[in-house]
Amino acid sequence: MCKRQIKTAVITGPTGAIGTALCRELAASGIRVYAVCRPDSPRCAAIPKHELIQTVACDLSELAKLPRLIPNGADAFYHFAWAKTTGTGRNDMPAQIDNIRYTIDAVDAANALGCQVFVGAGSQAEYGRVEGVLQPQTPCFPENGYGMAKLCAGQMSRVQCEKYGMAHIWTRILSVYGPGDGAASMISSVIAQLLAKKKPALTAGIQQWDYLYSEDAATAFRLLAERGVSGKVYPLGSGKAAPLKAYIEILRDTVDPTLPLGLGEIAYGPLQVMHLQADITQLIADTGYQPNTDFATGIRATVEDWKRTRNI
Repeated sequence: MCKRQIKTAVITGPTGAIGTALCRELAASGIRVYAVCRPDSPRCAAIPKHELIQTVACDLSELAKLPRLIPNGADAFYHFAWAKTTGTGRNDMPAQIDNIRYTIDAVDAANALGCQVFVGAGSQAEYGRVEGVLQPQTPCFPENGYGMAKLCAGQMSRVQCEKYGMAHIWTRILSVYGPGDGAASMISSVIAQLLAKKKPALTAGIQQWDYLYSEDAATAFRLLAERGVSGKVYPLGSGKAAPLKAYIEILRDTVDPTLPLGLGEIAYGPLQVMHLQADITQLIADTGYQPNTDFATGIRATVEDWKRTRNI
């Protein structure tokens, strides 16, 4: 395994479940973190408080300013920031094209900062509708603008990194949950409804799904910056799949085992994927990574964070 010495890191989009967990993971490892957040974003408050974590106010469209805002440079650059990630925004093509440009801006900024490695957050949406285990070499046929833009951003940023002689790592993230998860996710939606004593309407939940806890994802991202092989694509998940209803039942039992679930109340759509799972063989071989948080433990922490941040 190669080993890069990472002492400082930049993270764009540090306010979600993975970003906040990565801030904590890096700081706990003695790595100074520059957390780049939109100046007017209320989510900046989610960035963990730590002597090694510094918030940097910078809009996604102005990443060229980062070398001036971070005058001492950095060793690693994590690019998570992305606009229009849910709903109809996924097919807002002008916005998705902007996201590609911002990714190249991020590579340019990383080079100007003297970074050794650029780590990009891609998505399983790059693959399109695939049944089964997703491997690095699985053909990609994205079906929406978001997935198309992520695929393009990953490929173009790799070429841009090669031009600079900077290592390039691209991940394709499956389903990550944890404290700080967005309100639009399925896990967050079900937590909100159960805590309000409502019955969530759901599909039958027989689809096989791969869920990864955010802290385990953060460990993977730290290891990828240190040991990931330049030019490789790494699917990111737990590597294991279980029926979705099993996860939902564990979540329900964590909140209140007496609450009903509306399993089967929503029909499957014609494009529903019934088996989604990451092949993390190369991730393990290259970095030594091992996810170690079972769903019951992770969802307990997620529910407690949800209640704490909303004074429930």
